[in-house]
Amino acid sequence: MIELIPYYLIRSLLITIIIELLMSWLLKIRDKKDILNILLVNVFTNLLLNAIIIYINIFYGIRERNISLIIFEIFIVFIEGFVYSKVLKYKRINFYLLSLILNISSYIIGEIINNFL
Repeated sequence: MIELIPYYLIRSLLITIIIELLMSWLLKIRDKKDILNILLVNVFTNLLLNAIIIYINIFYGIRERNISLIIFEIFIVFIEGFVYSKVLKYKRINFYLLSLILNISSYIIGEIINNFL
């Protein structure tokens, strides 16, 4: 199980990046710097979140993992929204709403994809 952790981290990151960049494109984010910033923010937050969640799952169990996941996902939406407000040129929708849309999309679609992998 432990030896698969890097695989899960990379798979989750790639799925998240693909989904969130696709959703960004659908929301008409076209500026290359904005796209790069969304990518970089996701690399940091996704790897950190998933590493913490895997740790909690291994040492505390699935119930604690699920509760922690909800709490951390909410926290991530606020962190990403704040970062987006500082670095993105995109102004069509509120940065926190953008973060919420991207995160909900990547979570739901990612769960669907993971159920097939």
